[in-house]
Amino acid sequence: MSFLSATLSRVKPSPTIAVSAKARELKAAGKDVIGLGAGEPDFDTPDNIKAAGIAAIDAGKTKYTDPDGIPELKQAICDKFQRENGLSYTPAQVSVGTGGKQILYNALMATLNPGDEVVIPAPYWVSYPDMVLLAGGEPVIAEASLQTNFKLSPDQLEAAITPKTKWFIFNSPSNPTGAGYSREELKALTEVLMRHPHVWVMTDDMYEHLAYDGFEFCTPAQVEPALYDRTLTCNGVSKAYAMTGWRIGYAAGPEELIKAMRKIQSQSTSNPSSISQWASVEALNGPQAFLAERAEAFKRRRNLVCDMLNAIDGITCPVPEGAFYVYPSISGLIGKTSPAGTIIENDEVFATALLEEANVAVVFGAAFGLSPNFRVSYATSDEALMEACTRIQNFCASLS
Repeated sequence: MSFLSATLSRVKPSPTIAVSAKARELKAAGKDVIGLGAGEPDFDTPDNIKAAGIAAIDAGKTKYTDPDGIPELKQAICDKFQRENGLSYTPAQVSVGTGGKQILYNALMATLNPGDEVVIPAPYWVSYPDMVLLAGGEPVIAEASLQTNFKLSPDQLEAAITPKTKWFIFNSPSNPTGAGYSREELKALTEVLMRHPHVWVMTDDMYEHLAYDGFEFCTPAQVEPALYDRTLTCNGVSKAYAMTGWRIGYAAGPEELIKAMRKIQSQSTSNPSSISQWASVEALNGPQAFLAERAEAFKRRRNLVCDMLNAIDGITCPVPEGAFYVYPSISGLIGKTSPAGTIIENDEVFATALLEEANVAVVFGAAFGLSPNFRVSYATSDEALMEACTRIQNFCASLS
């Protein structure tokens, strides 16, 4: 009999973390690897936010806090939701966790019973299905396609919902595709959800401030106020504020759900870092002008990557509305052979060959539930992106 939990056999390690680890390993061994796997801005945390963290240390704000966040941060989150999304919450409706991942996980652990289903559009962030499995639920994958720019249609959502559906997980702009739903597209999905009052909505709005070409971000409870009482609106400071290592995510929703999430957090990690919480108060309350400046830099990088990848025969790369990812299709390369003799049977083989033969690390599409594709994170310097895309071009040109 195995010593380990049977639940563990239902899940796999994060492929995105594995790719980044492999790239670091090869770099340490002296290989000139360019890593395009990590979903992490290359920008530094703004100085005013760093200063707030240092001030918190100097002021001795280094003790335990309430399990799910200090009152000051909860109020800053309420103010953010009102200011930016037109959503009214009280601090009692807010939960703060150690990153957005913990917030999602707590909510699933607090609500799922064996046999409960969670509808997840594909391509999806790698952790959604595995978190559902760990919480005892069943992921139901609703597959979008290249033809719809990776956006789920109302008919597909309708077809995925059953009497067992408990949650619909919604992510826009999306990781891994960067696809963003317009207000009209989101309204069409919320109309489906209004017909199924037993289905709750979990939004992952982590890329809210990374939107381009006039794309207007919106979130489900904002588009359909009647969904307010069964929506958990999730966000965090990691991506927009370049605070990935500070580990602060947050959510607002019905008080009963927030209480249940607090109970789980109180028995698992307890409070997020007190220092990170005070820095996050400054992030949300402080100057916001840099967000637009950084979004412009990301847009320039997006255009560079899309132009260079779309110049490759056999690759199709849609231009996304937001986030800092592209999700090109390699359908035109399947069956070809690399100079080292590798037959490109699928996207995982492609990504492995690209790393081993061209020293570029990307994440294969099967990890996100839709093939044959790969994900590129363009959250790195223009120079690195130019060199990486040139290597991808040369590698693809060498296939026979």
